[in-house]
Amino acid sequence: MLRLHQVKVGAEHPVNLKQRAAEVLKVPESDVLSVSVLRQSIDARKKPDIYFIYTLDVEVKKQESVLKKFHGKENLVGLAETTVYHFPRPGSRQQKHSPVIVGMGPAGLFCGYFLALHGYRPILLERGKCVEERKEDVERFWETGVLDPDSNVQFGEGGAGTFSDGKLNTLVKDKDGRNSTVLETLVRFGAKKSICYEAKPHIGTDVLCQIVERMRREIIRLGGEVRFSSCVTGLEIQEGHVAGVYINGDELLTCEQVVLACGHSARDTFSVLYEQQIPMEAKAFAVGLRVEHPQVMINLSQYGKAEPGLLGAAPYKVTAKASNGRGVYSFCMCPGGYVVNASSEKGRTAVNGMSYSGRSGINANSAVIVSVTPEDFGSDHPLAGIEFQRKLEEKAYELGKGKIPVQRYGDFRERVVQKKSAEVPLADNITTMDPAVSGEENAKCFVEVGNPLLPQCKGVYAWADVNRILPQACNEAFLEGMEAFGRQIKGFDRPDALVSGVESRTSSPVRICRDESLQSIVRGLYPCGEGAGYAGGIMSAAMDGVRVAEAIAAEFAPVGLSD
Repeated sequence: MLRLHQVKVGAEHPVNLKQRAAEVLKVPESDVLSVSVLRQSIDARKKPDIYFIYTLDVEVKKQESVLKKFHGKENLVGLAETTVYHFPRPGSRQQKHSPVIVGMGPAGLFCGYFLALHGYRPILLERGKCVEERKEDVERFWETGVLDPDSNVQFGEGGAGTFSDGKLNTLVKDKDGRNSTVLETLVRFGAKKSICYEAKPHIGTDVLCQIVERMRREIIRLGGEVRFSSCVTGLEIQEGHVAGVYINGDELLTCEQVVLACGHSARDTFSVLYEQQIPMEAKAFAVGLRVEHPQVMINLSQYGKAEPGLLGAAPYKVTAKASNGRGVYSFCMCPGGYVVNASSEKGRTAVNGMSYSGRSGINANSAVIVSVTPEDFGSDHPLAGIEFQRKLEEKAYELGKGKIPVQRYGDFRERVVQKKSAEVPLADNITTMDPAVSGEENAKCFVEVGNPLLPQCKGVYAWADVNRILPQACNEAFLEGMEAFGRQIKGFDRPDALVSGVESRTSSPVRICRDESLQSIVRGLYPCGEGAGYAGGIMSAAMDGVRVAEAIAAEFAPVGLSD
């Protein structure tokens, strides 16, 4: 098998990759036996002339003679090397009980699936509801503002990533093939095949919900057990080893291995673990605001044309460093997406971004976030970051009166600048808009400031003084970042851009300590995924779940294997 690098193809029309591979190899198309795509990226350096850049694995007749033609040009054509994923053989220690997995976000779901696939019959405990019922609760909250603390954007089957853009890119190295096998698993359960080779793959919340449900049903078919509305309220620890978990305050489920994949918003669980002296520490994360622009503006900036065609709605990624030393960067960018009310506690408002698979919404949005460290939390307590988050969310709730607080960037900027010299009282009317203006009218704004840009939200919004949410140092860093991004993307700092808040759940504010065996000092306890501080998105969390499944399997044989 030959591997072809840097294969350039115009993005205007569907391409015949077999024909293009034959052209690169300088052989008849009939000599090309098969073509598979290893990677596809976009080259927009000479916009509006846009190209797809492919890495292809090609099976060709007379491979050796073809390869000789490219001697010294191995950067263009060489032999294909592949990494094959291997799940470990079962260990020698016999399990007495099935392993228990706490949480069904990407980490818990993939840990449970791979254990079930290899005969370990895991028990998955999820405090929220199944994804079908969870969708109804989330929609009801967005429509009415009535929050279910255990079934919302943060909690329930699939985890917080289920109601997001479903981005699948990661910076985690894949020398063991976990990234590839996670992507292939998602395809097996309903994702499009292109996620396996796209440089910036995404699924979309609508498709992700279906995948999550199918994976759960397969876990059950393979002998696993899934229990919803089952919140872990404590651990049974005997002689330094986990011996069980308490569910909903009263039921004890006996086990020898517990995978803690509880997600970054399981604040009550973190408190319980702290009370039981499970080692943990505060960690740095980032907070900020969602920023909305017209998607056509982003398309024009990134691709040089308003209608992206086969390219799809354009994404972006921007970074800067503020004069006070804080990093400022875009996070969870959602092309054609929506700002969503992602709250999970009453009296507190948090937002996130979400896209459907088609990314066909009028606005683009991303979080523009500012780094914060334990020094900002006002305490050296391991859970101080949680209290820092809560205070911001309480301000957002108060300002929006339970709705998503939104402000125009021009107003935000003016008031932050004023605050540098004097405190400005809260205005009664920040910005007023005609509620009769439709989303279709909103689309007409394009790049020029003129017609009003309206929020595209899941959940009711209210115009408010958003600059009152973050600490002043974060506001100033945010402002510097926005101005810097305006020099990178024309119109990014336009006065009618929309800012909403607060984006406080970017990653876990806590790290639950684990050693090289992936266990806590309490043996048999495996902190896992984003909530435990070892991942930062769907893919890295899923990969960490697979890694923990491997660690359990390498030490233990499945229950009943020797029977």
